[in-house]
Amino acid sequence: MAENAEGDLNSNLLHAPYHTGDPQLDTAIGQWLRWDKNPKTKEQIENLLRNGMNKELRDRLCCRMTFGTAGLRSAMGAGFCYINDLTVIQSTQGMYKYLERCFSNFKQRGFVVGYDTRGQVTSSCSSQRLAKLTAAVLLAKDVPVYLFSRYVPTPFVPYAVQELKAVAGVMITASHNRKEDNGYKVYWENGAQITSPHDKEILKCIEECVEPWNGSWNDNLVDTSPLKRDPLQDICRRYMEDLKKICFYRELNSKTTLKFVHTSFHGVGHDYVQLAFQVFGFKPPIPVPEQKDPDPDFSTVKCPNPEEGESVLELSLRLAEKENARIVLATDPDADRLAVAELQENGDWKVFTGNELAALFGWWMFDCWKKNKSRNTDVKNIYMLATTVSSKILKAIALKEGFHFEETLPGFKWIGSRIKDLLENGKEVLFAFEESIGFLCGTSVLDKDGVSAAVVVAEMASYLETMNITLKQQLIKVYEKYGYHISKTSYFLCYDPTTIKSIFERLRNFDSPKEYPKFCGTFAILHIRDVTTGYDSSQPNKKSVLPVSKNSQMITFSFQNGCVATLRTSGTEPKIKYYAEMCASPDQS
Repeated sequence: MAENAEGDLNSNLLHAPYHTGDPQLDTAIGQWLRWDKNPKTKEQIENLLRNGMNKELRDRLCCRMTFGTAGLRSAMGAGFCYINDLTVIQSTQGMYKYLERCFSNFKQRGFVVGYDTRGQVTSSCSSQRLAKLTAAVLLAKDVPVYLFSRYVPTPFVPYAVQELKAVAGVMITASHNRKEDNGYKVYWENGAQITSPHDKEILKCIEECVEPWNGSWNDNLVDTSPLKRDPLQDICRRYMEDLKKICFYRELNSKTTLKFVHTSFHGVGHDYVQLAFQVFGFKPPIPVPEQKDPDPDFSTVKCPNPEEGESVLELSLRLAEKENARIVLATDPDADRLAVAELQENGDWKVFTGNELAALFGWWMFDCWKKNKSRNTDVKNIYMLATTVSSKILKAIALKEGFHFEETLPGFKWIGSRIKDLLENGKEVLFAFEESIGFLCGTSVLDKDGVSAAVVVAEMASYLETMNITLKQQLIKVYEKYGYHISKTSYFLCYDPTTIKSIFERLRNFDSPKEYPKFCGTFAILHIRDVTTGYDSSQPNKKSVLPVSKNSQMITFSFQNGCVATLRTSGTEPKIKYYAEMCASPDQS
């Protein structure tokens, strides 16, 4: 930075020009310091500038967030590629611009805003504050905003968008990510997360209006504008009423001797799961006291992701043993996913994988449909869905029972959009899932929902208990009837995008250019599908049936022995994920 004639660097930080030797960076620094009105994040940039930390300034200011499988997601803190007051204002301005173009009745129909319980003191950034700023940008432009007055489960936002006939909605959440992160998840008028081309178009609109408009910082509007409404009571009542559509044994639930422990992982789930249990006729589940109330530091778990299994479920398993409860239900911090554990005869806990739970849900939802259907309903009208990296168990059940199974690209946004299409064509969708413990029973919400999934598992377990069958025993029965499906899914952490890219490029040019590997160890590879490039060797025209997804890496290997393995990059975290499954036919189980 050039020495300033007035001498006092601090008071003159705001007065460019900055001379870092990088004109793009100089411009970005100037913009940030002019536009950011949050003293804490502004100070973070000023400190970096003062200490000549040009590389870090460049990392923070010279790139933007893009839409992954769950909207915008990043760490909280200062910079254009982080989640903070300014980037949320910019994103909402872009949203406004795009929605105004798409909907002539935008200002009649309005927009929904919800938030979880995340926060970061050092950036004075919290989900609630970001939600208020989102609302303020739109209220300043005379758009009616349905802003929830307290934290809600993520599925409440897409549910509200549909119920209130709003044009779109945003949920401020980073779901089960580490505590440093937050996010901006966008839902379209159909109640599903946005997919292409909306995501690209919104990003273009964000680029076109990066400077905050007059009124965009005015979060007082949330308290003063007559256009702000609180949908909490109304939506909660309607949601709980709709839950009754997937409750089949209320009488039996009210008499069950089973006890359940529920942990909400320091997030939003507690009150809503308690209400859902009430709707289904159950006594309330026993909450884990240390994890029942919101805590943005997630202080009792090493990471707030119930997918990590027994290591993060420690407190709930110990409480269940003490309370003599056989089943533990864990909703992630924004209550859109569900983990389940069951105490076995030998005193060990069985933590079910997402794929195992899906086998149980698939069996259950179809069984309940069969027992309750009217005479003239055709099984050919029934659908279940899963993402392509999830277990094919639903496909096996569908083949044997005569209903339809479809798969989509990874991410519930694809499932939500497809369900909407099927419903509009008069089809009935009973269940959909992704292996990362995301489940959807029924179609009241078009996104994964841990609240409804938790209470459906409780009903399933209570029903099986009357026949002295455990969830694990029932899972074996499902596999024996439809064929064993054994899967292994895990991940490697990788923080360097260039390393990730080179790993996948090497697979595409393995022994020679444009040649994929033919063996993995001693196992012969039969077919390869590369969704990133749109190639599929099993198709006559060599083109992938699933839509091309250029922005993310994903290659699937089908082996001679029937094993299918997929390698892909996560859309929300710095992970390379792998998914492998062996499917046997029932006679070869």
